[in-house]
Amino acid sequence: MRSLAIWTLLVAFSAGAAFASDETLEQLKSHADSAPLQDRTHLRLQIAELQLRNADKFFKDGDSEHARAALDDIVTNSEQARDAAIEMKKHLKNVEIAARKIAERLRNIKRTVVLEDQASIDQAVQHLEEVRTSLLQHMFSKEKDKEKK
Repeated sequence: MRSLAIWTLLVAFSAGAAFASDETLEQLKSHADSAPLQDRTHLRLQIAELQLRNADKFFKDGDSEHARAALDDIVTNSEQARDAAIEMKKHLKNVEIAARKIAERLRNIKRTVVLEDQASIDQAVQHLEEVRTSLLQHMFSKEKDKEKK
């Protein structure tokens, strides 16, 4: 009887934790806007990855307009994650890795969409590569500055 109560509580807490982690896109965006600097990087990347899944779904459904809006959101949130990481001087590598994975996934999605949609995906990938490049330059310029001192 006692173990049944413990298992029931455990399942209830697990379900509550799973439900709490499944925030909607709008909730994530509003939370990211007001979040402290140390949390913004993670939240912005989470939004970008969620929008990546949405863009893939929209492209599969033939909804190019919403897919392009999701692509814009991916780029914007990736840039904001980069800016927060640079400002904090932390998580630079994590943001660079996430941007690389998102860009690779977008390249895979590009192979499955109609020709008219491929240009918008190419632009998003190009912006993500610029995000990665700026992060890499920032990461490795620090090491050069340390060597000069």
